[in-house]
Amino acid sequence: MAIYALADLHLSHNEPKPMDIFGPHWDNHPPKILANWNRVVGAGDLVIVAGDISWAMRLEEAAADLAWVASLPGHKLLIRGNHDYWWSAIGKVRRALPAGMHALQNDHFPWDGWAVCGTRGWLCPGEEGFNKEEDGKVYRRELQRLKLSLDGARRAGFERIIAAFHFPPFNRSNQPSGFTDLMEQAGVKICVYGHIHDPGREKTLQGELRGITYRFAAADGVDFTPVPISVSGGRIADT
Repeated sequence: MAIYALADLHLSHNEPKPMDIFGPHWDNHPPKILANWNRVVGAGDLVIVAGDISWAMRLEEAAADLAWVASLPGHKLLIRGNHDYWWSAIGKVRRALPAGMHALQNDHFPWDGWAVCGTRGWLCPGEEGFNKEEDGKVYRRELQRLKLSLDGARRAGFERIIAAFHFPPFNRSNQPSGFTDLMEQAGVKICVYGHIHDPGREKTLQGELRGITYRFAAADGVDFTPVPISVSGGRIADT
């Protein structure tokens, strides 16, 4: 019952969208994900799919991409990404998901002694281009969603918590944010995130800081391979 994470699948089975415009490593990338996923993930494992799952604009258009992910080994826990425009009201999304898939929003997901919490996240203060009015509004809303998720896990008695984001929970200087404050207060053990595709990802935080182990999981940054987060028995996986 290991836990893995992979973000930024950027699938487009309904209306193909070439991804190689973002670099040759994206050329025909779904078969790479398929081969690597089948190689490392078992039927009894959980994979946190941390956002930017499908390029579809509407839920019904995302059905083929969701079915493709559902066909892969393991259980899947979905986090919304900034390009998941198909993700509508959470109840509607959950009713549309194939068996073995769960959408996380404002709540937590129990697995092998862990509670997986999280939210999409957003640009953090101090990030280049951060707009106090426009970005600040979304940032504060995402903070509240994370708090709801973490509070629910703590009320349920969980002491081992994984926090999953699409955006990094800090700016490019890896400065503390409201997200990191909430995670530290809740005793989060592991945090996973994706979203970053430019060379700056090499400088983004990975490893342990103030009691939290951070793992980067954007597909093109991890060779399109699910990243091990926790091995069976609840132990944090080695990097």
